[in-house]
Amino acid sequence: MNPFIGSASLVLYFVTRCQASGTDIALDAKATLLHRIDSLNLLIYTCLLTLTVLTIWVFKHRRVSWLHETGLAVIYGLIVGAIIRYAGSTNQVTYIDAHPDANSNYNLSVPPDIVRFHFPDKQMSSGDVPVPNKTYAYSFRGEIVNVEQNEIDLKATFDPEIFFNIILPPIIFHAGYCLKRKYFFRNLGAILTFAMVGTALSALVIGSLMYGCVQLMPASLAASFTFLDTLYFGALISPTDPLTVLAIFSQLKVDVNLYAMIFGESVLNDAVALVLSGAIQNYEKRYSVDGGFEITAFLAAIGDFIGIFSLSLLVGALIGCLTALMTKFTHVRDWPLLESALFVLTSYAAFLIAEVFELTGVVAVLFCGICQAHYTYNNLSADSRNRTKQLFELLNFLAENFIFTYIGVSMFTFPKHHFDPWFIIAGFLTSMLGRAVNIYPLSFLLNLGRKPPIPMNFQHMLFFAGLRGAMSFALAIRNTVSEARQAMLTTTSLIVIATVVLQGGAATHALAYLRIPTGQGQNDENEALPYRDVRSPADISFGLRHLDSAPSPSSDGGVSVRKKRLLSILAYLS
Repeated sequence: MNPFIGSASLVLYFVTRCQASGTDIALDAKATLLHRIDSLNLLIYTCLLTLTVLTIWVFKHRRVSWLHETGLAVIYGLIVGAIIRYAGSTNQVTYIDAHPDANSNYNLSVPPDIVRFHFPDKQMSSGDVPVPNKTYAYSFRGEIVNVEQNEIDLKATFDPEIFFNIILPPIIFHAGYCLKRKYFFRNLGAILTFAMVGTALSALVIGSLMYGCVQLMPASLAASFTFLDTLYFGALISPTDPLTVLAIFSQLKVDVNLYAMIFGESVLNDAVALVLSGAIQNYEKRYSVDGGFEITAFLAAIGDFIGIFSLSLLVGALIGCLTALMTKFTHVRDWPLLESALFVLTSYAAFLIAEVFELTGVVAVLFCGICQAHYTYNNLSADSRNRTKQLFELLNFLAENFIFTYIGVSMFTFPKHHFDPWFIIAGFLTSMLGRAVNIYPLSFLLNLGRKPPIPMNFQHMLFFAGLRGAMSFALAIRNTVSEARQAMLTTTSLIVIATVVLQGGAATHALAYLRIPTGQGQNDENEALPYRDVRSPADISFGLRHLDSAPSPSSDGGVSVRKKRLLSILAYLS
């Protein structure tokens, strides 16, 4: 073998290996950069939530009532979003323009899920060492509005599925788990009327009015909307999220029946709106196939609404009862950490089971929480009861504030906004009219047979408490492919921001203006059923004090015997 040829081959081998090594180094550097940007993104939201918590503490210390924590989260999010959007970044996104093959038979009206970008074989300048062909796969992100984006703009936005699968479940479960059952069931008729009939009526009114308004707008916008689009907007903007108002109600001890009606409606109308929007989408599929209004498709959509809601409720109730049986007839309570873990996992499984079987996880996890509170809670050990209550309260607080922070940030960083002033104004007006149609006519009908009737100042407060929040935003951001859905997202975000900041901040003044009495009810009553098996030391201490204050029996000394037993149990637990 010629030594010269062998040396040349060795040199080419090392050059090729060095080139491959250089490519790996470049890829490692890009992966490191993306990791840093992800960490920076999470750090931004962590700092925002930390700042919100500290400001809440200052406001509580100074007794500031004109701005609530959710409004603070939105304002901080807007400020940080504007900084991210306009501060600029040198880490620009690299891109290559690719065009579909002219001979492709793919239906380009529907975006593909994955694009495979193929680089064919190439020769180096020397013509000796070929570069092997490579194929890269890119997942679908959506229609591009602004090509000149940087990495932090992209990373500051999250996959909408994160809201449905991670953020919403603890919020909805907490609402069911901490439900005050006594006043909830006392006002169940009014709650179901406002939440189910009222939400559907509000969606229909908003959708019809918005369709009429859209037809009066410029032709370019009117052409992108159908009646089903505006009806979907009515369904997503109808649910309320009066977190701010209820927090103020709890602090001021507002009438418990008013509190129960507002809270109960907000708990159920989230689930109703989600199922209703799904039924509208199911009808839209049949509508697009049939090419016109079809009574069969309409009845099928109603059947979807009833069936999905009922089956989702059944799934959640069954999981809740199954957990109650496991905690009652096993000795898992001997290990409170395992017991708490089992409780959390089975509750989250209710949401996932419903989603897997094309039901509605929000409905399932809501009624799972109600069943867990009614049955499972009494079977848990004292440690697990305290741990689960505090855990879901913490998760609810963080998730709610994260969503409102993200709403503010996404107003500047999310690339799928479409600002149309006429559609935004129409959205604000119709949402208020839809809320009014929900409250006042239905209250009149309820008062025909309700004892006591709902007073007019309570009706005004029910109307005022119609803040929009997490569910509306989550439904709006889930699909932003078309121009119509982008306009819905922008309008929904602005409605959420305005209602949370303005109406939430004015809740205390509204109570005073409407002359609603405060300080007369205690909303934090303990609604747990009597513990059948395990009692906490606090409960036993209460029993001892009760026995001490009871008159002594004259014959058998039964009180002293029971007192000794309670003392022995207390000593064992301590």
